[in-house]
Amino acid sequence: MKEKLRFIAGKLGYGVGAIGLDLSYGMFYSFLSYYLSSVLGLKAGFLLLLTPIARIWDGINDPMMGTVVDNTRTKFGKYRPWIVIGALSNAVVLFLLFTSFGMSGTKLYIYIGVMYILWGMTNTMADIPYWSMIPSFTSEEKERNLVSTVARTFSGLGQGIITILTPLIVPKLASNMDKVTDKGYSASGFSKWALICGIALVVFALVCVLTTKETNVVYGEKKKFSFKQIFKVLKSNDQLIVFMVFAMLSNAGWYLTSSTATYYFADSLGKTEAQSLFQTIGAVGSVLGLLVIPVLSVKFTKRTIYSISLCTCIVGYALMLLFSSIVKITLALDFCYIIASIGISSMFVSQTIFLADIVDYGEYRNGERNESITFSMKGFLQKMAYTLQTVVLFGSLSLMNYNAQNDAGNGFNELTKTGIGVVAFGVPIVFMLASLLVFRSKFKLYGSLADEVHDYIVAKRMSEKAE
Repeated sequence: MKEKLRFIAGKLGYGVGAIGLDLSYGMFYSFLSYYLSSVLGLKAGFLLLLTPIARIWDGINDPMMGTVVDNTRTKFGKYRPWIVIGALSNAVVLFLLFTSFGMSGTKLYIYIGVMYILWGMTNTMADIPYWSMIPSFTSEEKERNLVSTVARTFSGLGQGIITILTPLIVPKLASNMDKVTDKGYSASGFSKWALICGIALVVFALVCVLTTKETNVVYGEKKKFSFKQIFKVLKSNDQLIVFMVFAMLSNAGWYLTSSTATYYFADSLGKTEAQSLFQTIGAVGSVLGLLVIPVLSVKFTKRTIYSISLCTCIVGYALMLLFSSIVKITLALDFCYIIASIGISSMFVSQTIFLADIVDYGEYRNGERNESITFSMKGFLQKMAYTLQTVVLFGSLSLMNYNAQNDAGNGFNELTKTGIGVVAFGVPIVFMLASLLVFRSKFKLYGSLADEVHDYIVAKRMSEKAE
């Protein structure tokens, strides 16, 4: 009984860590674009330039951090020390990123550029070791599914807290001395909310570290970081490359909705508080989506389940496009988000499971595990997905002449309002369809190959324990 309770507490404690990570994720991916463009008034061209530059650095920094984690040997474990260090650092940078200190002009642009890049670096410090822990818990598929589902459940909770509460809380935190938009958003409101989220991030990270034990950890030979090693990992693990492509495409679709939703409800509908209801209903879909894999896995393979998840996303988005831009029935839009959210939630759980399997596949192919380097690609592909959605979002806003209409303060024309809806709910369909095509045609880690990899890993671990 004690062992069972310890097991449950450990998995729940591990999941709690994801809440904090997604509080920071949510602020960055869902509200930073709106904060920078509509609250601080930064030009779209700056953000279109900044995101690719940040991704170039991430291409170096993320795998470098993966190598550092792989080389870590402490009495507290391989992963947990970095989760705490990363959470503390990311919390500070999150607050600074959403705090302009009254700066303007060139100084503000430089400041935001530095903080933007630092957010990516500090987030990587916590994100890579956190998700890299999953394969170390167990090699059994059912247990991995459980751990991944728990982590994604709490991750969704963190995202839900941000998307539901931010439109309600930020307007209430505005300083009397601060400029407040007609929708209630302000620089001081975002700054205070970011501080609260940062503190919560640290608390949840500590809960994760104090309740989780690292077991079944594989310590390989210490290695120095080199691009040669990174390219070797990628070259020897073709399924990792395929995963990065189809996951980046589907993630970009969801990020686009998450970022553009603020524009849609604040600028197209003029109802900021309506976003909270939209996200609350979506959260219901996310919870239901967590049941997809346990229920469908009784009769279907992981490959089929993931395909069903993407198809569910596509159907949900098609309906949302209909009710946001053509028929324009807000309540129907909200409930259609349940359908899309079910697909998105199960999609993310499946991706986490796939990545754990890909780590095993890499060891099967070349004899080296490279857990953290492999999982560093998860963070990098998420940032690439964010870059892709940023290009689409700000490129579209520029074509709509959004900044000029926003500065004029006379509202937005109907073409812009409709265009924002299409970007939020229509363009993601293209990304999802492309992701499904790549996944079905190129991802081969299923069936007999998956069984062969699993048997190899189990036999190798038993041999290692016997020695």
